[in-house]
Amino acid sequence: MIKEYKTISEVAGPLMLVKDVENVTYDELGEITLPNGEKRLCRVLEIDGSDALVQLFESAAGINLKESSVRFSGTGTELAVSPEILGRVFDGMGRPADGGAPIIAEKKLNINGLPMNPAARDYPAEFIQTGVSAIDGLNTLVRGQKLPIFSGSGLPHAELASQIARQAKVLGDDGSNFAVVFAAIGITYEEADFFASDFRRTGAIDRTVMFMNLANDPAVERIATPKMALTAAEYLAFDLDMHVLVILTDITNYAEALREVSAARKEVPGRRGYPGYLYTDLATMYERAGRQKGKAGSITLIPILTMPEDDITHPIPDLTGYITEGQIILSRELYRKGARPPIDVLPSLSRLKDKGIGVGKTREDHADTMNQLFAAYAQGKSNLELMAILGEAALTETDLQYAKFSEEFEKQYVSQGYETDRSIIDTLDLGWKLLSILPKSELKRIKDEYIDKYLG
Repeated sequence: MIKEYKTISEVAGPLMLVKDVENVTYDELGEITLPNGEKRLCRVLEIDGSDALVQLFESAAGINLKESSVRFSGTGTELAVSPEILGRVFDGMGRPADGGAPIIAEKKLNINGLPMNPAARDYPAEFIQTGVSAIDGLNTLVRGQKLPIFSGSGLPHAELASQIARQAKVLGDDGSNFAVVFAAIGITYEEADFFASDFRRTGAIDRTVMFMNLANDPAVERIATPKMALTAAEYLAFDLDMHVLVILTDITNYAEALREVSAARKEVPGRRGYPGYLYTDLATMYERAGRQKGKAGSITLIPILTMPEDDITHPIPDLTGYITEGQIILSRELYRKGARPPIDVLPSLSRLKDKGIGVGKTREDHADTMNQLFAAYAQGKSNLELMAILGEAALTETDLQYAKFSEEFEKQYVSQGYETDRSIIDTLDLGWKLLSILPKSELKRIKDEYIDKYLG
């Protein structure tokens, strides 16, 4: 029997204390009834004997301690799932936000899923084509990988996220079995409208599940949104055998919501005021992505985060880097130069790129051209710095060719715009075209047979 409690003793910010409760468990949902009949949701955050500390999903305004009451549902936060979730837009709590009908649930899943057991993991080994040369050619995304994008305030990570969501595909027979789960966390109305209209304009919405959490939504909803997205991805991947790409933007807003709730609970803060369990919390979330042995589907994760003050040592990017397999870094310098997207390829890294390229996956020459492009670009950038200090006359003819290569590489290879969808073959061919700027004798990282076959 569901009991109604009129024992609210304290409300502090997003938290409320209810006394003398029975058989209430952690993460259980509750419903608060205000004196005027209005109902609001809450979630159990902590149980101490017969006291329950609950987290409010909405404002605390209007809650009268004597006249308001709480009922607990006996269930945790759940997401209703069925194949019909594809093509739909939901709010941060999994409620339809596109004016469509509610989902007729095939099943209801608790959003607090468990990280994947390492013993049950299958090694990521298949290529995912994003259509972005700086990722596909140099920092390749592999099915089942966790590859974050580190951005900064004002940089165009929203445009890049939208481009990847539109263009990403699995090559070969599994191509039609591909879906995107896109979760926007703590974004503005303008950003929400940009994502929704862009996906509808290009038709990408048909294979996408979108979760939209706005900046004026409560902190508890912000914490739930990425878990909603990963729960939907787990259903599509492991129940429907689909290959799912999950894009979460912006993880920084998620971490700020954790800090807000932690401060309200008066917990001892860790680095920069974030809770000491930030690493555990992020790891629990990120490690839900991957491939499982015996399952045909997979979850590939691209979390996007803005680094406060462009500081890569800030706790959020720092801890994310420990958990994930590499990072794509956006450069403010390239952005000022006009590169779109401004991906800084030298400090970027995909630790699993070697597993997803080569014969039968991309093309035989991929590894060699990738290494040569990295080396030539690094050399060219170094030569441009020397030229700025010593003048052009101090450089040899070969040095100048490297400098020219570096400039053309940024203009043609990195800066492709947000509407250009390049196949991996287009990306590799463009790499060869740029390498033709250099003398053949400088292509020391490529096998002669590939030079003869592809340089022309």
